[in-house]
Amino acid sequence: MALCTALSLCAVLVGPGDLPGLSGDARLTLAVFALATCAWIATPIDDTYIALGAGLALTVTGVISSDTLFGTLGDSTVWLLICAFVLAAAVTRTGLAGRAAVFLVGGARTVRQLVHLTTAALVVTAFAVSATSGRAALALPVFLALAKALADRKRLVVMLALLFPTVILLSAVATLIGAGAHLITVSVLWEATGDRIGFTQWLLLGLPLATASSHLAAEAVLLTTTRRADRRGPVRITAEQIQEHSDRPVTGPWSQAETRCALLLGTVVVLWCAEPLHRVPPAVVALIGAVVASSPALGTVRLKDALKTVPWSLLLFMAATMAMGVALADSGAAGWLVSGLPSGITPTAFLTVVIVISTAAHLVLQSRSARSSVLVPLVVAAAVGAGVNPVAAALASTAAAGFCHTLPTSAKPVTLFAEIPGTPTYTPRDLLRLSAVLAPLTAALVLLFAVAVWPLLGVPVVR
Repeated sequence: MALCTALSLCAVLVGPGDLPGLSGDARLTLAVFALATCAWIATPIDDTYIALGAGLALTVTGVISSDTLFGTLGDSTVWLLICAFVLAAAVTRTGLAGRAAVFLVGGARTVRQLVHLTTAALVVTAFAVSATSGRAALALPVFLALAKALADRKRLVVMLALLFPTVILLSAVATLIGAGAHLITVSVLWEATGDRIGFTQWLLLGLPLATASSHLAAEAVLLTTTRRADRRGPVRITAEQIQEHSDRPVTGPWSQAETRCALLLGTVVVLWCAEPLHRVPPAVVALIGAVVASSPALGTVRLKDALKTVPWSLLLFMAATMAMGVALADSGAAGWLVSGLPSGITPTAFLTVVIVISTAAHLVLQSRSARSSVLVPLVVAAAVGAGVNPVAAALASTAAAGFCHTLPTSAKPVTLFAEIPGTPTYTPRDLLRLSAVLAPLTAALVLLFAVAVWPLLGVPVVR
């Protein structure tokens, strides 16, 4: 049905009918865009294959040049993500995650302390691992250790199983490298408006939101999955219990590899944050860190092994969708799509609509990157027409699209923690109960940041 609708729409767009203000290139762009979106929603075809096909169609028809299509692979944000994955592989190889878990979670004495210390630890992982699925895999052994320690308190185990993916997804907005969707947003903004969001600015805007939304979500998970009696008893997590699920020492003296990796990661993060002072692009800093992390003398992982962890399919998807975004903007298709918006809409009302649509988008587009590829170009064009700062609108859309907890298939971390053999975990009903509470809360929080907090940090609602 969706494919038939898309084909009908394409026939109208490509046909000779009268569509005022719509050029030939814009018609072709909208036709390709409609087909790709419907294919992402309604077919089992790989998202990357669809995106590459769309980019190729736009190139062959002359809407964009081959230099534009292939040039997106050389974008600095793509290199930033590649190098970030190499650094993440080095961190994973050393076992620093286990030591961090002992340091943070081992100090919990009550259920609420355990929940919020776990949340804080998961937020920090956004700086070390560059994909939500990778962070979920890194955190799984820690969850299994906690589940074993709390085996006689099933509700708490289920609560923790739901807490881990929830916080991993919501805290991704903390950093520019937290999700591929962020890099797509940055690229679309640069191409459409000339505004460049760097690592430091994203950190300044995203980290407070990630921290607030993660701890708010932690309370929501705790209250929707446990009873008061479940939260009363004390908890005690020992280093020995975490060690059982780690192949690296989690206590005792640090090895030379662990020390070098921790110093390297800390240096890279500090240099990213200090970009306004030294003016070295984040991608260059990441490349230096990746070269050191994989060097024979100082590294902790071989380069060829680290490169195996890079999600090349995601990078190709990002490059192709960046090209689609360029076509939407340059052909005038995005502007034409939003030209029918009602005039006189207030900035707050505009942002509310954007956030609500972005929050609900995971129900039809499961890929976070695909959601940003579809929404952000339209949001940016509509924001310009409505007099809203496109940076604020794009950030709000991307942050709201990070909510994807409704179904077990809505996101890879949710799927991973929903299927753990031998360990109690959540059901689809638990997810629906949490989503009914968390969706409006996170949407309201994003709106609050967009209209009240981000203007204080240099991103006004209107220009």
